[in-house]
Amino acid sequence: MDYSRFMVAATKSGSGKTTITCGILAALKEKGLNPCSFKCGPDYIDPMFHRNVIGVPAGNLDTFFTDDNITKSLFEKEYEGDVAVIEGVMGLYDGLGGIELSGSSYDLARVLSTPIILVINAKGAGRSVLAEIKGFLDYDEEHLIKGVILNKTSLAFGKTLGELIEKEFGIKCFGVVPENKDIELSSRHLGLVLPEEINELKEILDQETKMISEGIDLEAIIALAKGAEHLDINIENNNIVNTNNVRLAVARDKAFCFYYRENLQMLKERGVELVEFSPMVDHHLPDNISGILLGGGYPENYLVDLQGNTFIKQEIKKAMDHGMPVLAECGGFMYLLDSIKNEKDKSYNMVGAINGKAEWTGKLVRFGYVTIEADGFDIKGHEFHYYDTDNNGSSFVAKKPTGNRSWPCMHKSGSSYIGFPHLYYPSAPVFVDKFVEAMKNYG
Repeated sequence: MDYSRFMVAATKSGSGKTTITCGILAALKEKGLNPCSFKCGPDYIDPMFHRNVIGVPAGNLDTFFTDDNITKSLFEKEYEGDVAVIEGVMGLYDGLGGIELSGSSYDLARVLSTPIILVINAKGAGRSVLAEIKGFLDYDEEHLIKGVILNKTSLAFGKTLGELIEKEFGIKCFGVVPENKDIELSSRHLGLVLPEEINELKEILDQETKMISEGIDLEAIIALAKGAEHLDINIENNNIVNTNNVRLAVARDKAFCFYYRENLQMLKERGVELVEFSPMVDHHLPDNISGILLGGGYPENYLVDLQGNTFIKQEIKKAMDHGMPVLAECGGFMYLLDSIKNEKDKSYNMVGAINGKAEWTGKLVRFGYVTIEADGFDIKGHEFHYYDTDNNGSSFVAKKPTGNRSWPCMHKSGSSYIGFPHLYYPSAPVFVDKFVEAMKNYG
């Protein structure tokens, strides 16, 4: 099978690649194509934009989380439609610790033999842009950079710069996107604003789509994607027999919304039925469940609702007291504590299944990739939180991939795994197998 694909990357964060990626996805749909998308790296929120606002299937791929073969396998499994648009992370070559290539956008493009379109923030620059591009091309050992998009410059001057770029380097200038502050997606302390929080987001995307259609050569981008190098994916098809027949309650609402598509898919492949519920509004857990999954999100923004829903808190605590297996990450972990104190120094009562309290620190805490040494296997994950607790757990050890930093982390109680790290299940399938087996035994 041929996999039409291209990557939208950038020279650094803040260059506008997310806004441009969203505009391209919407413009491709407007042309009658069915794109899918992938986010390079651990970010939950960009794929949420792609899925919830644009209506495009979206997943995460990360070469720190998974080796080359597994990364290719995930891409093959999740590829659908006419073309895959892969959105990069940070600067093109920024990987682990900001200094290694592993985990970078470029490393993912290498694994998937994917042509790269580099977004250049050309605001306030002229011919100097060529020097910047030359540096990126000199680092491109695989010759994957096939062209650029000039962002935040005028159409007329961008056209002139584009002609210079094509003449100098023999790569394509796919177009120009003028600066328009009205359509830039704003940011907050934990990545981008959630889609439903942006006023008139559809109108903003309509404006961006119009600018993309007018300023960018979509036909040339489609041709680039179709001409991507043949991708050999020789992965053994280890089919999982779906005989488990267990139900997992998955918290899904405004407070708990961070889930890797790949994690949920692994559970479903093993016969787990995912039943969604809302800790904010539902008074009862779903019927006939054998486990609970509490993902991350923004519980700190909905503390009044979470505190007030005493019925569901009591049911969750009772289920945990009776040994029901639970997976809880970051915000889900905080919810299971006795209380959460917000940035206004006001405390709210939570489930109380784990002794301890969480509170706002005003700074990032233990930010970045981690490898968790757990139960005879390693599983990889990521932390990004401004809250901390007085009882983070000490069942396992988290290690940074660069340097020698490590620390105790997570609570393991029976078959429950609870803590700050967001885990990426494909990095350790045995983790999923053990949890599903625990659900079967509980049921």
